[in-house]
Amino acid sequence: MSTTEEKAPEHRREDYGPGRTISAWEPEDPGFWSAIGSKVAARNLWVSVPALLLAFVVWQVWSVTVVQLSKVGFTFSESQKFWLTAVPGLTGGTFRLVYTFVGPVVGQRRWTALSTIVLVGPLLWLGFAVQDTSTPYGVMVAIAALCGIGGANFASSMVNIGFFYPKARKGNANGINGGLGNLGVSVVQLVAPLVITAAVLGPPAGGSQREKDGTEVWLQNGAFLWIPLLVVMTAAAWFLMNDLKVAAAPFSRQKVIFRRKHNWLMTVLYVGTFGSFIGFASALPNLINTTFTPIDSAYSATKYAWVGPFIGALTRWLGGWLGDKVGGARCTMISFVGMAASIIVVINALPSGGSNGNFWLFYAGFLCAFFFSGIGNGSTFRQIPVIFLNQHRATAGPDPQAQDEARHQAEMEAGAVTGFSSAIAAYGFFFIPAMFALFPVTSSLWVFVGFYVICLGVCWWFYARPGAEAPS
Repeated sequence: MSTTEEKAPEHRREDYGPGRTISAWEPEDPGFWSAIGSKVAARNLWVSVPALLLAFVVWQVWSVTVVQLSKVGFTFSESQKFWLTAVPGLTGGTFRLVYTFVGPVVGQRRWTALSTIVLVGPLLWLGFAVQDTSTPYGVMVAIAALCGIGGANFASSMVNIGFFYPKARKGNANGINGGLGNLGVSVVQLVAPLVITAAVLGPPAGGSQREKDGTEVWLQNGAFLWIPLLVVMTAAAWFLMNDLKVAAAPFSRQKVIFRRKHNWLMTVLYVGTFGSFIGFASALPNLINTTFTPIDSAYSATKYAWVGPFIGALTRWLGGWLGDKVGGARCTMISFVGMAASIIVVINALPSGGSNGNFWLFYAGFLCAFFFSGIGNGSTFRQIPVIFLNQHRATAGPDPQAQDEARHQAEMEAGAVTGFSSAIAAYGFFFIPAMFALFPVTSSLWVFVGFYVICLGVCWWFYARPGAEAPS
């Protein structure tokens, strides 16, 4: 037996195998982490990532479905189509509030499997509904609302993975899980328009629809394609992941976060980062079409729009990794400075005063905004566990048992704050497109710049300045 394993003889490898409920979990113990913990955490992480990616696919599937409906004979108005795109944002954010607190009660393995398999239902319903142009609008709204549940999986997934990793690695782990999971936005925007152009799923998926010019399309493929993958990931979660008893907590214990000041402050910061990411992702295709109509068509918007979320998803990992290295608060400040500067570039590229504007400068500005939002998404989720762990340990005193209890309490609260902040930020999916629909684009963008400045001040004062209340 190795020296590392001798330091923790009470931990038997067979107790940490796939599908097991784990009673003792000590990621801050270097011996345990090296011998057992790192491998178990990695296994759970790499099952969580594709499951979360597919959940984002379901959440965003309407952003690419709705632009095809009129082409095949649906007679919904522009306003009605806007709501079909926006409704998943409302249900996604609302159900995140529920998923934040339910996951630790049910167990990570069980909840990941359950929350993945339920997404099959709305995709099946959508696949059949788009084949019949007489499908009532109310039915379509109901389907869109159910697809929004896919967005809720992010809250429980991030809470789950945070429990598995030690403080020094939480930023990187959450960055990987959240960043690669966020890739679902780009995946569906890139893949769905391609698979609807051919009968790639064969006769079982149903017949084609015809566009006004006679072109055959198979809109149902954009929904049905993901169902086998959801089933596979459900099985993978059930048989390969673990439940952690140490992470189990009833709502009566978790609700303490509503009395924690840093829950609300970090929620504001995450609204600025992830709220921008998901809101811009849902709004950009239509914004391209309506702002640069002379040079860009719906096809071009689909062609270009997926790149921004792709960049933001990848830089989420970078933000988590950098946060572990140089501090989450510093990275978050860089994120807000970068987003504010990027949106100012976008504003100056818009058509105005008879000018057609500069599409490529506009596009580059948004790509930079996605880049910096991804950095902030990763760094804010690195800040949360550090803030709560430091504060609880500072009040626990030197007694080892008190320190251990403080760590467990901090992890429970940090997990709940992670989920809650992600739930509130998810409403950006709805409110950013709504602002572009209701107010002048330039005015809306200046509001975002002002909000980023406020977030920058909050981050500096509470978390980054010398003598800050909660350096992170």
